[in-house]
Amino acid sequence: MASGSALKLLRPSLLALGALALTAGACSTSPRSPSATSSPTTSTTHPPRAGSVNLGFAGSTQLLNEQKIGPAFTAATGYAYQGQGGGAAAVAQFIKSGQYASTVFESIGGGPIGILEPSFTHYYVEFASSPLVIAYNPSGPFGSRLAAIAEGKKPIADLFTTMATNGFKLGRTDPNVDPQGQGFLLMVALAESQLHVSDTTVKALLANSQTFAETGLESVLQSGQLDAASAYLPQAVQMHLPYISLPNSINLGNPKDAARYATASITLTTPAGKVVTGTPLTLDVTTIDQPGESEVDKAASDAFVTYMLSPAGLAAYRAAGYTILTPTLYGSRSGIASSILSEVHAFVPGPAASPTARSTAG
Repeated sequence: MASGSALKLLRPSLLALGALALTAGACSTSPRSPSATSSPTTSTTHPPRAGSVNLGFAGSTQLLNEQKIGPAFTAATGYAYQGQGGGAAAVAQFIKSGQYASTVFESIGGGPIGILEPSFTHYYVEFASSPLVIAYNPSGPFGSRLAAIAEGKKPIADLFTTMATNGFKLGRTDPNVDPQGQGFLLMVALAESQLHVSDTTVKALLANSQTFAETGLESVLQSGQLDAASAYLPQAVQMHLPYISLPNSINLGNPKDAARYATASITLTTPAGKVVTGTPLTLDVTTIDQPGESEVDKAASDAFVTYMLSPAGLAAYRAAGYTILTPTLYGSRSGIASSILSEVHAFVPGPAASPTARSTAG
């Protein structure tokens, strides 16, 4: 569904969001949608053992978790794995309401994890970053123009004027439920201030955009229904999508540029008036305290996070296109498994989703 009107940019780079709706199908707010849920992995090299992990994940990590991390974890430990995902903030709300029985939550940014504090968790570990890119359809009417930008034959500013062209079909996710949707709008605001993209261009490209569930957006692009779509770099790498790299100053992928990102902010419609400030798009994980969780399942959850942060786990994330960061614990050390703590190399005490935690609210 196309956005009904362009979003007005306010200085400094404040985007006031109009009403936004997810398109029908593959809705990230539908609990346990078939596309986002896997059956427990049973093939192992380690003898099977009692206990299973139930991972709730940001939709952008679906391919990696379902095809690589989950099976490799089961092979290495013998614990069973199952997963379900969608927009990170929506997944957090499903966990909070009991619709998802996740025992581990992997989020883009710490903000969605903050939704679960203090009842379900009191910490998270930041271990990678996920820069934004623009994936594109090389066979579409704008394919050659976008390819020239991707190859550096045309300036990056041409990307924004191209996306603002009448008839251009641009996909993004809903910022009210998904950090990628927030990130895209923050990126556009940063492009206005950092790259001097005009307000007229910004309004036009936003008018050309449609919102989709994160777990389905790139598939819609691959089907040829869109000319381009927002994406995380790892999504483009794993799905073999042509993409245009964005400068560090606007791609929200470099923690060293956190102060620059913080100059942009957007206002959500759900909850009404909530302001989200630009922060690095990091990959964060925490264990979830589920009522009645068995000791064997708790052990499996601790083992899963330990595996993610291990050299083997981080190598898989690096190969998938993520930028590996120093594993840093935000929140409290209390009650965290020693195996997880052994993989952590830095510690920031205090509330896990505090502003110092560089969290992306969601």
